[in-house]
Amino acid sequence: MQNETRNACLKRLSRIEGQVRGLSRMVEEDRYCIDIVTQVAAVRAALKKVEEEVLRDHVAHCVEHAIQSGDADEQRGKVSELIAVLGKLKA
Repeated sequence: MQNETRNACLKRLSRIEGQVRGLSRMVEEDRYCIDIVTQVAAVRAALKKVEEEVLRDHVAHCVEHAIQSGDADEQRGKVSELIAVLGKLKA
C-alpha cells in the first residue's frame, strides 16, 4: 500500500474507531433506536470509503505491477483475486 493511502486509511479508521466507541455509549445509555441505527449507517459508510481506497490502491499498484510484469500467471492471479473480493463485497 502506498504511504499516502495508508496514512489516509489510518486516519479514517481512527475516526471510525471513535464512532464505534460512541455507538457503544449510545447503546449503554439506552439511546433512541433510530439514532443508533443512523450512527451504524454512518460507520458502514465510513468503512466503505476505506474499502474503496484500499481497492483503488491495490488496482493502481499491485494489479498494474502484474500487468507490467508480463507474467501471465501473476496477471491471472491478481485478476482472480480481484474478482473474488468484488464478489464478496456484493454479497
